[in-house]
Amino acid sequence: QVQLVESGGGLVQPGESLSLSCAASGGDFSINALGWDRQAPGKQRELVAAITSGGRTNYADSVKGRFAISRDNARNTVYLQMHNLQPKDTAVYYCHAEGVVDCSGYGCTGLEYDTWGQGTQVTVSS
Repeated sequence: QVQLVESGGGLVQPGESLSLSCAASGGDFSINALGWDRQAPGKQRELVAAITSGGRTNYADSVKGRFAISRDNARNTVYLQMHNLQPKDTAVYYCHAEGVVDCSGYGCTGLEYDTWGQGTQVTVSS
């Protein structure tokens, strides 16, 4: 059973940068993609960025050119570098593992599932 733990949130001023990290743990497993969602007060949760095990990336239009997602497959860790942050980026950011399969000595043959971390607050304010 995969557990995700985020770190790196905080308070910054407009135009500044911040980096988030998320580590996946919980034994042996396979993950199709890791990414970040966010949810602002009173708004729906939305995809920010995602990256597959092969390195293919997706970004929300609102963050293209400002955010960069990367991963270290050996450490089961995903990162999000956020630049030129603006007040509109204020939200709780959740790490997201998609297409998780728990593994054993017989292989990775269980049912796929998604899981999320507890979230980390990012606040952009002057």
